[in-house]
Amino acid sequence: METNVTPGETVEKKVPDVTAENPEPEPKMSRGTMAVLIMLPFLASMGLTIVWPILPFIVEKYVSNPDDLASMVGWLSAIYAICQFIAAPALGILSDRYGRRPILLICLIGSMLGYLIFGIGGALWVLIVSRVVDGLTGGDFSVLAAYVADKTEPEERAKFFGYFGASAGVGFIVGPIIGGFAASFGYNTPVFLSAALTGVIFLLSFFFLPESLDKKNRRSSIQPGELNPLKQLKDLLYTDGLRTIILLSVLYAIPFVILVSNLSILAIDSLGFDPASIGLLFLVIGAIDIVVQGWLIGKLLPIFGERKILLMGFVMQFIAYGLMASVVFINTPILLFAGVVFYAVSSGLIEPSITGLISRLVSPDRQGVVQGSNAGLRSLISVFGPIGGGFMYAQLGHATPYLLDAAIMLIAAGLVLVTIPTLLASVQPENLTGANLESVA
Repeated sequence: METNVTPGETVEKKVPDVTAENPEPEPKMSRGTMAVLIMLPFLASMGLTIVWPILPFIVEKYVSNPDDLASMVGWLSAIYAICQFIAAPALGILSDRYGRRPILLICLIGSMLGYLIFGIGGALWVLIVSRVVDGLTGGDFSVLAAYVADKTEPEERAKFFGYFGASAGVGFIVGPIIGGFAASFGYNTPVFLSAALTGVIFLLSFFFLPESLDKKNRRSSIQPGELNPLKQLKDLLYTDGLRTIILLSVLYAIPFVILVSNLSILAIDSLGFDPASIGLLFLVIGAIDIVVQGWLIGKLLPIFGERKILLMGFVMQFIAYGLMASVVFINTPILLFAGVVFYAVSSGLIEPSITGLISRLVSPDRQGVVQGSNAGLRSLISVFGPIGGGFMYAQLGHATPYLLDAAIMLIAAGLVLVTIPTLLASVQPENLTGANLESVA
């Protein structure tokens, strides 16, 4: 190849400053990196769900009154969610400053330590400490989302987030099955197995996952006040374009946490389902979600785009919650399974689209903090959502939570119709820095 160099002129080659401690990011996502990224959500979600079948059996050893077992299990989940709300935005902003890889490794070490402490046990306070440790380092999924945003083009991100969701979905299905089998060797065995899986993720990330955030795209500094999760939440809600997508994320998350905590009770009270039938319900949700996020959304995105897919998803969720509410009045499993199918398809469409839109509206040096703040906000919802849903179910009628969920989906669909076209037309993500977003809502 010819070069235009005048006689006597020397050509200086710029050699990038690459060190073993902080390798230069790859220009694009290699197949090897992609393979590791696909494995991480699978292993992480499997490690999380392995302990589900045996959690009550471990906790009951430290509860004197059997009637307090359910509330104590709930409190352990709430403690984890609260700690994640506190820490996830901070972990995100630290990844914007120091890179995704070191923060991800710290998160994995914390999760592994949390599992080990829980498995060792010995007292109720030890279990609480384990959930605090795991929650304070529970930012691995949001850091991974920022990693994908670093390595992909904006129009491709929802597809890759779909792959992530499908991988996690497989883990959510496989995890409880393995956990139930491993419990035959002792109730603590699944917990130590989760710690081992997290260790595998750590090794894969340490040896095979390169840094994704180029030094020139990192934050130059962090002010102590920026680590405050309430400040980050305020910044999100006061940023017009981003506020719209975060609001959609909240509107999706509230019915989701109500459904997860209440669907089994609805199936028992209205249809007399046994544990096997309830397990089949969640198996249907997981299997469909895998197909939609792992394959279907990648086909639909180039045709319809995120806005139409979001609208389709929220309308389908409105139908899903309506079908579930109708089971209270018409006691047939056909309606419940139909509702579950509509829900599973729509959930697989909504989640990667929302995450993809968030990533498109944020500059490279804010991907971590925004994804972390969104994850933290959804963790906070997971604390209070089940409480509100349970109250409505018990005090206001079994159909009430599902009717409310359906109404929320209508609001979300209307928000997509009114605001998303203007938002996408007005915002140029490459021009976004800090909180300097245009008012586009």
